[in-house]
Amino acid sequence: MCVGDLVEDVVVWAAGVARGGTDNPARISRTRGGAAANVAAFAGRLGTAVRFVGRVGDDAVGAALVRDLTDAGVDAKVQRQGRTGAIVIIVDPCGERTMYPDRAAAAELADVPDLWLSGARVVHLSAYSLVGPSLSVLRRASQIAHAEGAILTIDASSIALIDSIGPAQFRDLISRLQPTYLFANGIEADVGSLRDLATSGTTVVVKNGVEPTEIHLAGNGTTTVPVPPVDEVRDTTAAGDAFAAGFLSAVLDDADPVDAVKAGHTLARRVLGEPGATLSMTADEIGTARD
Repeated sequence: MCVGDLVEDVVVWAAGVARGGTDNPARISRTRGGAAANVAAFAGRLGTAVRFVGRVGDDAVGAALVRDLTDAGVDAKVQRQGRTGAIVIIVDPCGERTMYPDRAAAAELADVPDLWLSGARVVHLSAYSLVGPSLSVLRRASQIAHAEGAILTIDASSIALIDSIGPAQFRDLISRLQPTYLFANGIEADVGSLRDLATSGTTVVVKNGVEPTEIHLAGNGTTTVPVPPVDEVRDTTAAGDAFAAGFLSAVLDDADPVDAVKAGHTLARRVLGEPGATLSMTADEIGTARD
């Protein structure tokens, strides 16, 4: 089960260096977005039974996004009220992206029935929902997960988010939720001192782009897993979400953390040449990712 945002991504692939005050050639794609929804959709593509819990607007865009999740095999439990959120993502020729989020209805997730939050073996939370009314939903989801013996995971999500909350308060919020796994990229881990959250109950997984992924265990034990080379990186959008989906699907198949990281790498590399949170996979590739 994934709890968090479902929004529309407007992905702009810039053709060159931006020039202010005039036209800039680009390829523009509209795709499903939202960190938690992306994880759910990617996991669904792997054949994993997955549920998504979130909120969209009561509008045509929101309805289309929910259909997209359903088509990916996701059981979508979605509130509909207000205006569906959107993120404009500017991707430079090197694949790095700059995001302009307007979360709108996604930021107002609240009063979720316990039935929506129970019965999962793995519960994945997006840190974007640590602010506003959604925080109470994450707290309740974590309580139910712990009571039911589920694996609980959280993605740190954003440097800007950590800065806005404050690194110390961000660490405190994560610590109180007591995740089994915490995902972060290297800069997020540095800014928030997130490696310090590795305890007997929490493993911290730190992604470093093309450099080895770190697995931090309690007692300062650290293992690194090399990242397989990728021919071309065109768009890093949602690569972290694909990693989480591959990792968690492997964990559901009883993989250890090292093998789960390898599964995460396999799935993440598939989105690096696609616009936004899209995934082109053959049946053989899907089987390889699950293996």
